[in-house]
Amino acid sequence: MNKIIYLPFQNGSFLKKITLFLFFMSVTLHAQIDKVEPPFWYAGMQNPELQILFYGKDISQYQVTVSNGIKITNVKRTENPNYIFVSIDTKKVAASDFVFTFKNNNNNKETFTHKYSLKKRRENSAQRKSFDSSDMMYLLMPDRFANGNRNNDSENSIKEKYNRELPGGRHGGDIEGIIKNLDYIASLGATTIWTTPLNEDNDATYSYHTYGQSDVYKIDPRFGTNDDYVRLAAEMHKKDMKLVMDYVTNHWGIEHWMMKDLPTKEWINHFDTFTQTNHKRTVIHDINASEIDKKITIDGWFVSTMPDLNLKNPLTLKYLIQNAIWWIEYADLDGFRVDTYNYSDPKGIAKWTKSITDEYPNFNIVGEVWMQSQAQMAYWQKDSKIAEIQNYNSYLPSVMDFTLYEATSKVFNEDDGSWDKGMVKLYDNFTNDFLYPNINNMLIFVENHDTNRFNQTYENDIRKYKMAMTLMATVRGIPQLYYGSEIGMAGDKNKGDADIRKDFPGGWEGDKNNAFVKEGRTSGQNDYFNFTSKLFNWRKTKAAVHFGKMTHYIPENNIYVYFRYNTNETIMVLMNNSTESKTVNTNRFKENIKDFKTGKDVISELTFDVTNKITIEPKSVLILELK
Repeated sequence: MNKIIYLPFQNGSFLKKITLFLFFMSVTLHAQIDKVEPPFWYAGMQNPELQILFYGKDISQYQVTVSNGIKITNVKRTENPNYIFVSIDTKKVAASDFVFTFKNNNNNKETFTHKYSLKKRRENSAQRKSFDSSDMMYLLMPDRFANGNRNNDSENSIKEKYNRELPGGRHGGDIEGIIKNLDYIASLGATTIWTTPLNEDNDATYSYHTYGQSDVYKIDPRFGTNDDYVRLAAEMHKKDMKLVMDYVTNHWGIEHWMMKDLPTKEWINHFDTFTQTNHKRTVIHDINASEIDKKITIDGWFVSTMPDLNLKNPLTLKYLIQNAIWWIEYADLDGFRVDTYNYSDPKGIAKWTKSITDEYPNFNIVGEVWMQSQAQMAYWQKDSKIAEIQNYNSYLPSVMDFTLYEATSKVFNEDDGSWDKGMVKLYDNFTNDFLYPNINNMLIFVENHDTNRFNQTYENDIRKYKMAMTLMATVRGIPQLYYGSEIGMAGDKNKGDADIRKDFPGGWEGDKNNAFVKEGRTSGQNDYFNFTSKLFNWRKTKAAVHFGKMTHYIPENNIYVYFRYNTNETIMVLMNNSTESKTVNTNRFKENIKDFKTGKDVISELTFDVTNKITIEPKSVLILELK
């Protein structure tokens, strides 16, 4: 057969097209279908057009028909004879099985078939409720959280084997480990879990993070099976918890099965020599940017082992749209977090996003838009007035608040509250909230799997941790907690990513410290845990914090005061970032205190008189429910 291979590196050149003529002496009676994607689909989707990828030796030479009166709307062949893309109209097709027939026009006797299924959707699937600002999201890395099944630590089909002694190796955490510890996560007040990717990553080394995926329809066998993932969602739903998948639209791994035999050269982006992205996503909205800078930003590879997907190619884009929707239906997902969202072609990623929210109007998608200003981040949120200037709409419901993260990584070490120091950094961040179309739908955090650990930055000063968590629990947006912070885990990114992604103590047999249970935690770990649990369980029922208004006051003496309120309740938050006890005159806050006389602190449960003065300890917070 003629097999077209695009090799990433060949004699120093990048993605040189090589045609290998492989002559087979034996006679092949039937073509073999090696891959069908999506492997099955669902009846009753809002968009009835389904594009099915069939992959097999010389399959494009066959004519395709389908049973049950189903209409084939398009058959797409590419320069690679091993692929054929068949589109069908499912509008009037009930959940059922039907058969595709492949016939070789050059040999009428050479015919083969493939059975395909349209499955019934879950009840009210299209209107599924997603995560929002009433939720608290718990971020974990499956390989580093808990090993619930030792039998899948290594797999024969996967290159990298279990090696817990290697900081950047595979440590054996899995889906079963998450399921076994759902009650622990729920006890923190978390209602939603975001796991870093679980799809197969068959890189030879450093595969544990799974952002270099090799099969996007398959759970990595070291984490479990597809059925295990479905079971995780089901077990979470029993506990009124939500599951968010980490989806990667920008790139795959070099070991993805398609990289061995690309459907078309245009499936991925490429240059004459290897070109890495310049990471300057500002060029996308920069009216002065050069075209070459834009091209390198969007089309450049993230790293040499992560081919950049070409969302300008309709076949690639449709494949990614359907893959995302398939996972939502199959695993009963509650949301997406999208990695490197604004590295992709802007028009392509907007179409991908809109296609999903057209199918699921309430489905929340939060994008990683790691920018340095509020205007640049707001550009990427759905219905942004800033982006409208350039006639652009990403349709992305939620973005990650990286400027707030940047502020929290410095502010609690700034004891001097003069002009632009200390609490003013937080105040200034919120003064730009007017830029966002939906300020409640922001993911807020003080750290994640790519940043220095908060407790490392602040040298495990629990007072500063309490201030930061109070901020996360009481300002607008969706708070995200990174696994282990709640027990004081630290990690130095300067030592490498493995240091900020350590194993959760107690997740492995033989761990001397089991932080999953009270009796197994040290007294210091319990101090962190108890505060976190009390704070976020309180937050679960506070509508004023979820969707209420905010009024804040210019910080004085490094003290920040703000209110969250609705027609039924008012909450007053005081943060003293100085190193001394301070007395605050409450007359300044009369417009929010109004006729309230007292406030009960959520954590200490002490009652304070709010009619005159409040004294607050150094490096501490008060969360007062006004009465």
